[in-house]
Amino acid sequence: MRIHFIGIGGIGVSSLAQYYLSQGAEIFGSDLGHSEITDLLESKGAKLFIGENKKENISEDLDLVIFSPAVPENNPEFEQAKQYGIETLSYPQALGRLSKNYFTIAVSGSHGKSTTSAMISLILIKAGLDPTVILGTKLKEFGDSNFRLGSSNYLVIEADEYQVSFLNYWPNIIVLTNIEEEHIDFFGSLGNIFRAFRDYLNHLPKDGCLVVNYDDKNARKISQMIDIKNLNIKPFSLSLPDANKIKNILKIPGEHNVSNALGALTAARALGISDKISLSALAEYKGAWRRFDIKEANIKGKQFTIVSDYAHHPTEIKVTLEAAKEKWQDKDIWAIFQPHQYQRTFYLFKRLTKVFVKAEIKKIILIPIYDVAGREEQEIKEKVSSLKLIEAIREQKEEKKEDILYIPSIEEVKLFLEENIQGEEIVMIMGAGDIYELSKMFST
Repeated sequence: MRIHFIGIGGIGVSSLAQYYLSQGAEIFGSDLGHSEITDLLESKGAKLFIGENKKENISEDLDLVIFSPAVPENNPEFEQAKQYGIETLSYPQALGRLSKNYFTIAVSGSHGKSTTSAMISLILIKAGLDPTVILGTKLKEFGDSNFRLGSSNYLVIEADEYQVSFLNYWPNIIVLTNIEEEHIDFFGSLGNIFRAFRDYLNHLPKDGCLVVNYDDKNARKISQMIDIKNLNIKPFSLSLPDANKIKNILKIPGEHNVSNALGALTAARALGISDKISLSALAEYKGAWRRFDIKEANIKGKQFTIVSDYAHHPTEIKVTLEAAKEKWQDKDIWAIFQPHQYQRTFYLFKRLTKVFVKAEIKKIILIPIYDVAGREEQEIKEKVSSLKLIEAIREQKEEKKEDILYIPSIEEVKLFLEENIQGEEIVMIMGAGDIYELSKMFST
């Protein structure tokens, strides 16, 4: 089978490409630039076209073209595939087709999907259930990959709500971490988000299982709106004794990660896995790529700590900074944040301002908004910027204004750190764009 992936460097799309490579398919793909992910795919045998999308990248003898949801319909490769009559599927459609062939465990929610999915995967592996795993992050335990091929009928996936992608999936178990106002540029309102989640949860079969976070009022509410009679609903909560057990063994900090681990433990119980096995796997969990990823760094003999985190929503930023404060109570914490997407920044402007105003940290540095191709409106781009966000934070925050900074590039942030780090600081690098590249610029 010959398959071409448009946007193959995406974190989800690349994982699916690896799945088909493992099945012996001949894989082709295109992306705008090189990355760690495209390098990994090429090392596994994928043939990639890097740079501008061209119709010539699509050959008539392809069996299937899979495209990232971010790819616009006027993409020349997409149009050429249609002209040739080649079957085309979005990433969610292709993953949804796959989910029907497995006993699928899908992790959903506004936050915590990658961490919870990773934890569940490692529990299943330790229990000898040998799952296939398609993740939205890389795991050290998977050789710094976002994919694992298993030999059993178990499949673990992340089920994203953006563009109602999860309506393509047909899981046997759904783990629901939380529901919040996210992707408002697509949904428009929390009510529409509720309707999408309700429709998705109704994809569970009659003998399916919903593992739901009862600490989250929206998740708890939606679990009571399901049409399936006698559905097996298994709640979890930080108020249960299990929370303290997990907090004592977990290597990664933060109450939100205790909650994620509770979700994984509850899903494991639904599969009949003993707590002994589950707790052992959770105790060994090292964390995922860009999820509180800790690295020791050095500038001219001055040691400091870099934490790279994917946090880009106000709630994620809040819990990530709280986790840092919990772990390093006596250290100065700096936050370097790259807002993700103009639309999201516009809709969440007040909440982003509030979270930084309330944060008890030494320095706040913002760089320009990460521009997401195909998901931005010029009208919105003209209304919002990182500089405006910094100005709003300065207006409301009482601390020293010189510690609230706008720096126009990652390279200039590096220079700022080189000139201002005194040693022993905790530098939190947060965002879903390319801000993580900053952490690569420093060595121990």
